[in-house]
Amino acid sequence: MLLKQLCVGEMEVFCYILGCEETRQGVLIDPGGTVKEILPSVEERDLEIRFIINTHCHPDHTCGNGMLQKATHAKIVLHEADHALLKDKEAAEYFGRMGFPPSPPADILVKDNDVVVFGNYSLEVLHTPGHSPGGICLYCDGNLFSGDTLFAGAAGRVDVPGGDFNVLINSLAEKILPLPDETVIWPGHDYSDASSTTLGREKKENPYLGGEW
Repeated sequence: MLLKQLCVGEMEVFCYILGCEETRQGVLIDPGGTVKEILPSVEERDLEIRFIINTHCHPDHTCGNGMLQKATHAKIVLHEADHALLKDKEAAEYFGRMGFPPSPPADILVKDNDVVVFGNYSLEVLHTPGHSPGGICLYCDGNLFSGDTLFAGAAGRVDVPGGDFNVLINSLAEKILPLPDETVIWPGHDYSDASSTTLGREKKENPYLGGEW
């Protein structure tokens, strides 16, 4: 699998470009930056982007959706619970104050255990609410794209609309901890000295997964 990690936007979001070597089909995960930041890496790899997948609905992760959908004609994918959250007036006002370009509506709504296929690869949707009601992680070939559910040494904040600490801890326990220790974790922000980590390391060091506080 082709994999490119880009740190984009003013909030240092990690955007991921994934591609199939054989078919040249690809996906974008969390395009929190501009076309100029992201599209050249897509073109360098000669990829046809089929889907733009958001791990959650927060504008710092979705602000590039509109520009990149226009450039690639890809379908936007979002969990159904975050689609519902965006209809809440107070939540919409909160996110609007962040000042990012709004995203077009999602074309495809997913739920737990759904699969997003590009070329010869499949991304399994793991519903991991807590940072947001529709937060998801995406699992493929030993890689977990964890959005803001899990970082190296930390986990997502919960003081935002739809956030819930207990729900987040439950998501980590039920959906993340059972994965193999060698799983590579690709987080949603550049918030530590490690741009990626492993689940085995996080089990030892991350307090949200049972490590030392």
